[in-house]
Amino acid sequence: MTTSDNRSRSLGWLALLTGTVAATTFGVVAILVNIFERKQEARTPFVRVVEVDEVSTDPKPWGLNFPQQYEDYLKTVDDEYTDYGGNHALPPSKLEEYPWLKRLFAGYAFSIEYREARGHAHMLADQEVTRRVTEVQQAGACLHCHASIIPTYRRIGMEHLGQEVTAAKLAASFNQEAVMAGFKAVSQRTYEEVHAELEKTPDGVVEAAAGDPHLGNAHPVSCIDCHDPKTMALRVTRPGFLVGIDKLAKSDDPVPHLPSIAKWRKAGSKGTYDPNTDATRQELRSFVCGQCHVEYYCANKMTLTFPWSNGLKVEDLEAEWDSTTFPSEEADEAGEPFYDYVHKETGTKVYKAQHPEFELWSQGIHARAGVSCADCHMPYEKVGATKVSSHWVRSPMANINKACQTCHKVSEQEIKDRVDLIQHRTSDLIDRAAAAVTEMFDAIIAAREAGASDEQLKPIRDLQRKAMWRLDFIASENSKGFHASQESARILAESIDYSRQAIAGCYQLESEPAAEPAESDAS
Repeated sequence: MTTSDNRSRSLGWLALLTGTVAATTFGVVAILVNIFERKQEARTPFVRVVEVDEVSTDPKPWGLNFPQQYEDYLKTVDDEYTDYGGNHALPPSKLEEYPWLKRLFAGYAFSIEYREARGHAHMLADQEVTRRVTEVQQAGACLHCHASIIPTYRRIGMEHLGQEVTAAKLAASFNQEAVMAGFKAVSQRTYEEVHAELEKTPDGVVEAAAGDPHLGNAHPVSCIDCHDPKTMALRVTRPGFLVGIDKLAKSDDPVPHLPSIAKWRKAGSKGTYDPNTDATRQELRSFVCGQCHVEYYCANKMTLTFPWSNGLKVEDLEAEWDSTTFPSEEADEAGEPFYDYVHKETGTKVYKAQHPEFELWSQGIHARAGVSCADCHMPYEKVGATKVSSHWVRSPMANINKACQTCHKVSEQEIKDRVDLIQHRTSDLIDRAAAAVTEMFDAIIAAREAGASDEQLKPIRDLQRKAMWRLDFIASENSKGFHASQESARILAESIDYSRQAIAGCYQLESEPAAEPAESDAS
């Protein structure tokens, strides 16, 4: 090989090396520029196009500032049906799917209509048209969760406290004192009365027309119910939860899944436990859900109540209801013992569980591991360089990759199979408990027809109340046992046991000789 050939070959390698270095340098510079741009983007996660304040119950203006979250929120309107919950054009009737529910709720509005739940964007509209509201007089406290009601509480509370009420002052601050006063003032008013008050409250969008008394509009739960409009920080707004979580903090329940309560207790349990100042952000990612996905009393005989004085287990809640009496109209008279409704078939005063997701989740492994409600139902996702919590609130089974596989490094099918197993077993136990409860109804009816007295039936009625409460607790909870599978099985087993004890008690009454009629005093 000649000298000129060697020189040409060296020049070729040099040109190749130069090109490679140039390309690499260009690539590195491009990456650094991209990283810089994304960091700048992350520093400004949103552009405040419009101002929102403490009366901005309409989610639309928030959507101008947070288009991704608003787009996700709107998706709750049209979720497809799944076996794990979700939305539907016309939600299936639970009464048709599970006929035993009609007997369980006999004498209560849920025996008229009871459908699967839909998403947050449907919450108010679905409540307004359900036959439970259109055919039965309901309490305004039902709107505590179904509507974006805090500005209405604040307005009414300010009026009761003698404070001047203007649109500007209503929008200026949360004013917790006024919110609490308004909450108490409307708790025993009718649904129609409170709904009309919603319509009168400014929503930050609709302007008052001359002579038009409707200054605002009623909206379902939306952005303002979980976020501070100034800082966008998570916050608890519902008075029922604020009072309930303080009772829980002051109880003896260990609540190992809520470390801020342990910290507050260790510091001396001074004053009131306030989740907005005492809770961690991770706890707030469950608390904002626990404002409504809970057991509570919301009829009009007393102020809406979360029964958390003893703890969060089913028997803890039951113990508070057992010790509760309704306020008496006469100051010197004891109030009537608490109950939700009189069971039409048996005449027993019983309790109605609402939807105790927060309480059951509190007994499960996910809560103990520090996993929040939002981690599964509103998992984080990347949008550009920004990490956001998805506001498409839905079943994790519709989003296994982001909701589950962040922690569980197994296939989607394996995760689905695990959930199926838990929920199918829980459903089977619900069916068994329902069969036992309906047989118990038949036995009590037969005992009454055979002449059993109310005194003889009292211990049996107590068993009936316990059995129904436990079955309803799990049947009305929306995870089909997944939030705490072993706890769900325990509760359903107790329901079956109490039903069978009641049935045995009825058989024993039938075998006893009839009581002799009392002799007349007349002679």
